[in-house]
Amino acid sequence: MTKIKMCGLRREADIEYANAVKPDYIGYVFAPKSRRYISPEKAAELTKKLDNDIIPVGVFVDETIENVIAAVRGGAVKMVQLHGSESEDYTAELQRMGIPVIRAFQVRSEVDIKAAFSSCADHILLDSGQGSGLTFDWSVIGEAGRPYFLAGGITAENAAEAVKRLRPFAVDASSCLETDGFKDLSKMKAFALAVRGCGDSL
Repeated sequence: MTKIKMCGLRREADIEYANAVKPDYIGYVFAPKSRRYISPEKAAELTKKLDNDIIPVGVFVDETIENVIAAVRGGAVKMVQLHGSESEDYTAELQRMGIPVIRAFQVRSEVDIKAAFSSCADHILLDSGQGSGLTFDWSVIGEAGRPYFLAGGITAENAAEAVKRLRPFAVDASSCLETDGFKDLSKMKAFALAVRGCGDSL
């Protein structure tokens, strides 16, 4: 079954919602320029309240490797997601530290898909941009060379189509889960139901 990642959590209420909906992953955004920014220290406090079956992921954009490692060692996250211009060496160094890495790729053409599929990261994420909330042309993915997270404009309305058509390892959503800039439990439930295709089980 396609896994679910819900990104941009930053309040205690968001964690309560996640515990109710039970996505496979949740994401904290550690990029200071983002309106969803949360400090690693605050995230560590929230993670203490997170269901143990849900994996917390830290989203970083061109952060120093020392700060990334500190966020993991501080208990904020168990995996990291790189959304900047980090190199393969940077990724490999985190892996040598025992930290699983999701590497995000902005997809504009088949060239980007090839780069993603050749990455040394533990997982790859295909996106339209850095939190743009827009879909990209899924046809450029072609025959997937490896499992991937699909992001960029995935909503409760198109998630079922994405899962049926592309069979991604996971789907990742953020803005579509919000009302007035904050996570909305009903929207989180609707998204999870669309992906899982299990009617009214929540």
